[in-house]
Amino acid sequence: MQVRVKWMDGMAFVGETGTGHAVVMDGAPEFGGRNLGPRPMEMLLLGLGGCTSFDVIAILKKARQPVLDCEVVVEARRSDTVPKVFTEIDVHFRVYGQGLSEKQVARAVELSATRYCSASIMLGASAKLSHDFQIIEGPAPRQAHPRPEGSESLTP
Repeated sequence: MQVRVKWMDGMAFVGETGTGHAVVMDGAPEFGGRNLGPRPMEMLLLGLGGCTSFDVIAILKKARQPVLDCEVVVEARRSDTVPKVFTEIDVHFRVYGQGLSEKQVARAVELSATRYCSASIMLGASAKLSHDFQIIEGPAPRQAHPRPEGSESLTP
């Protein structure tokens, strides 16, 4: 696996993946950025959320669970001193469906956290990582830009 990150200007960078995808990352204005994209540390959390969601959905589909939607909210706390590593990461799944088995959802989340999700296992080696879930009967409400409950924006 290989990626390439190229400096654009200011504190903005474009990352290109070996599979041909690109993403702009930028720093906060107080550090010379222009808020053109996610912060690099946010990208780590997005990767964790994507990796573990991929596993959970694959496991639930294999178990023939009637999953209609799934979202994960990842919240992290960082060290106050440099390097500002993640010290605690909470991964909360909201799994939507009709008649989902709590046992199967718990199994899917546990298997992802402890066996399949490389990002969870790597980050869990240096931070306290917790996973939990809630099952919501029915489809997820659709929003243009879903955000965690009680949050106006994911970035300051």
